Amino acid sequence: MPGRRRNLEIKAVDADQPATLQAALDLGAEDQGWLHQRDTYFHAVQGRLKLREAPPAPAELISYARAELAGPKVSLYRVVQVAEHIALIDALTDSLGVHVVVEKARRLLSWRNVRIHLDRVEGLGDFVELEAVAASPGGLEVERDRVEELRAVLGIADEQRRSPERAAAEGGVSSWCG
Repeated sequence: MPGRRRNLEIKAVDADQPATLQAALDLGAEDQGWLHQRDTYFHAVQGRLKLREAPPAPAELISYARAELAGPKVSLYRVVQVAEHIALIDALTDSLGVHVVVEKARRLLSWRNVRIHLDRVEGLGDFVELEAVAASPGGLEVERDRVEELRAVLGIADEQRRSPERAAAEGGVSSWCG
């Protein structure tokens, strides 16, 4: 899809993934199965840049920016399908350098235009992500309400909030989570 898109997201450590899964299913979320993803994050001058491999889907180069504020975060992003992803990884590594690589098994659920990601991240543990894609060019208030409702139902507390890529870059979950 051309152009920039917007979403609203929350990422957090998931201390009890089976309970999170059950709470989401009890709320009416649809289980859409498992994905296996490898995200290679490159050093970027502005925002973030990653190459996502999730076979059998084509690889994608994803650039995005989001403010590091409390609460759900608005992310502006662009996704470009990549035909020769190995060559692109090599070229970006040569030019920008690799910041971190995150490999994960992702259970994907959806509920009222919100994607629920239950991630098992290699070497880091379990995470949950709520991601609501902006449905209209206007504000994100409807999506914010849905994300907050899910956050409450799934029991995501402020002190749990952390992304897998940040945890990997900072040396793991134990470096910031008691």
